[in-house]
Amino acid sequence: MTKTEGKYQEINEEGLTILSDFTEDVPVFMMNYLKYKEIVCETGKTGRETYRAYLEAAIPFFNQLKAEIIFKGKPIATIIGLKDEKLWDEVLIVKYLNKNEFFKLLKMKNYPRELRVSSLSDSKLIFCK
Repeated sequence: MTKTEGKYQEINEEGLTILSDFTEDVPVFMMNYLKYKEIVCETGKTGRETYRAYLEAAIPFFNQLKAEIIFKGKPIATIIGLKDEKLWDEVLIVKYLNKNEFFKLLKMKNYPRELRVSSLSDSKLIFCK
């Protein structure tokens, strides 16, 4: 994984290998932990506005796959964990029919990756089963 301005935005090859080795016949879930930029310099819009535009552009790609957003919400309070750690802005969970559907997404041309990256000051994409 590479770092941009101290924040992770690119794919972790080790994590991708773990996903590659996962069984093909069960759903996978991708938890997106998101920290928005205050302002996206290129557009003058907020990171939240830009991420909203990204989701609008990404939904047709999800619809082509067997993928759906099953949860989108704001973290409110840490129940177990560091109490002084500042929570990020949003959590988004996408369910894919299987790992192959996620890999198809990675290969899709015109998928709005750059819009997603431009909206975030930091992010984590966590594979869950």
